[in-house]
Amino acid sequence: MPINYIREELERLKREGLYRKLRRVEGEQGPTLILDGREVLNLSSNNYLGLANHPALREAAKEAMDRYGCGSGASRLISGNMTLHLELEEKVAALKGTEAALVFNSGYQANIGILSLLVGEGDLILSDALNHASIIDGCRLSRAKIVVYPHCDLEQIEAGLKKAPAKTRKLIVTETLFSMDGDEAPLVEIVELAERYGAMVMVDEAHATGVTGPNGAGVVAKLGLGERVLVQMGTLGKALGAFGAYVAGSVELRELLINRSRSFIFTTSLPPAVLAMAIAAIDLSIKEPQRRLALWHNCRALREGLKKLDFSLGRSEGQILPLIIGDAEKCMDFSVRLLGKGVFAQGIRPPTVPPGTSRLRITLMATHTHEHLHRALKVFEEVQEEFKG
Repeated sequence: MPINYIREELERLKREGLYRKLRRVEGEQGPTLILDGREVLNLSSNNYLGLANHPALREAAKEAMDRYGCGSGASRLISGNMTLHLELEEKVAALKGTEAALVFNSGYQANIGILSLLVGEGDLILSDALNHASIIDGCRLSRAKIVVYPHCDLEQIEAGLKKAPAKTRKLIVTETLFSMDGDEAPLVEIVELAERYGAMVMVDEAHATGVTGPNGAGVVAKLGLGERVLVQMGTLGKALGAFGAYVAGSVELRELLINRSRSFIFTTSLPPAVLAMAIAAIDLSIKEPQRRLALWHNCRALREGLKKLDFSLGRSEGQILPLIIGDAEKCMDFSVRLLGKGVFAQGIRPPTVPPGTSRLRITLMATHTHEHLHRALKVFEEVQEEFKG
């Protein structure tokens, strides 16, 4: 019976055009990739600043391994709390302008660890409809009542807050820069609603960290909302090119997470090389603002070029350009045709995005050149013509 279920489920995924396969990447994560043995233009990486293969990160990792060894050996509450963990947390707190920070092993672990701790049975979570799967799972684990509001809909957020009993603990959780649509949450208005109705605010800055705000500190810092947002979560493995995640906030928040967050407590801590890379990446984010300028220049250039070809990019404001196709099968066909011409733009379909909104998730890097963008636009136009024909 279990074997039959597995086979039947795989067959269902194939029938519905939702079957996924892993691709093999060789070499470095750069503006071009060796994908399944072939060099292609890479428009599907979160390595936004191009730091994943930066010499400073490589050197930091080597020095850390020479000094501290390869593994951390234990969880942080046993013998795995290394000097580098504390140094990285100080760097993150300084970048974010918060009292303290705590490093988690991944963004997924950070989100489920926070949400399952801050609220519980009888409490209320208001969560954006387009929040990441890790937020959705964290909400479920909390056992709180979950109200999923339409994307960035302030009226529905307020309606949910109004309906909640006065003594109910309330939490609004949102991404700041959305991972699939590339637009920003109306964070100022969300914070104002939270203050009016006595709710907490948690934000996921995974795709904003390193990319926007002063020194790449994120949307919260850009808007000057640091003291009004309870929890700021973000990752170290996207724009910063390393691995892991952080939670930034008050000293008390950090202490509570250390004592109660299961996804922090019950796991071996990050290894020295990863920590050292993240420290070096934050330093580079501050010292080399020209990387962000190059990224935004590339974003404007490709966005304008795609719009001239009459592609729909939704409300994207950042380095994530969702080229909306709609139908899942057509979307994957478009992606395959692009790849056949040497451009890798990953097709995204349900359950990652809602049905009927399948898209090519195009992401740019600071290290893409004018020639790369010109080549991409030429290939997009060619595939577009094939579909028209």
